[in-house]
Amino acid sequence: MAGHSHWANIKHKKKKTDAIRGKVWGKCAKAIMVASRMGGPDPSANVSLRYAIDEARYANMPRDTIERAIKKGAGELLGQSFEKIRYEGYGPGGVAVIIDSLTDNRTRTAPDMRLILSKYGGNLGATGSVAYMFDHKGVIAIEEGKITEDRLMEVAIDAGAEDVALQDGLWSVTTSPTDFLTVKDAIEKAGIAIESAELTMIPNQLTEASGENLVNCIKMIEALEDNEDVQKVYSNLDASAAEIERVSG
Repeated sequence: MAGHSHWANIKHKKKKTDAIRGKVWGKCAKAIMVASRMGGPDPSANVSLRYAIDEARYANMPRDTIERAIKKGAGELLGQSFEKIRYEGYGPGGVAVIIDSLTDNRTRTAPDMRLILSKYGGNLGATGSVAYMFDHKGVIAIEEGKITEDRLMEVAIDAGAEDVALQDGLWSVTTSPTDFLTVKDAIEKAGIAIESAELTMIPNQLTEASGENLVNCIKMIEALEDNEDVQKVYSNLDASAAEIERVSG
């Protein structure tokens, strides 16, 4: 898929390890709590909650943990209150980054984001400063060996998908945000196992980084993802999967 950063697939490969350590589960729980608080605890009537639950399931989050997060968000159990904040900025070499956070203290989170970016040669920008470099899309990932290209194309395109492409051993099915659930449901009903599915930001223009800039860019992204307030990090970093894996170890 043109313009799709390798970073998303690299993260996908590491997701199960992160889930065991609890990092991904903690972020999923926050997303579920916020969605439940804002739109109610019924996923059939709350699309945002359904998205959050699905992402938690792909991260192998236990059912009872998901249910507790829903109840906390709905006020049935005691829980923290979080708000969504999006930050935009630049990394070393002019690489664009978008940071989606859920925080219970914005006066803590903004300085933390600024500190991480500046530490690695980047800077925090104003709202809208890099958003135009990304498109809001749905992306569904399927292991290459689980389905043939013809069968996947038949199911996905007929359901409204925009593109199907193979990258780093994964089929990436791209959709518009409005068609995301329809395509995802069609793939599941066809008996095709989904590895991950999410609404994401895909770069429509890439920024190449190499040498020290590439090293610092990857360290910056990893530091952002390790921050407890950060839900997702998107970048338009243009580097091969082999380069990213070599640098990130």
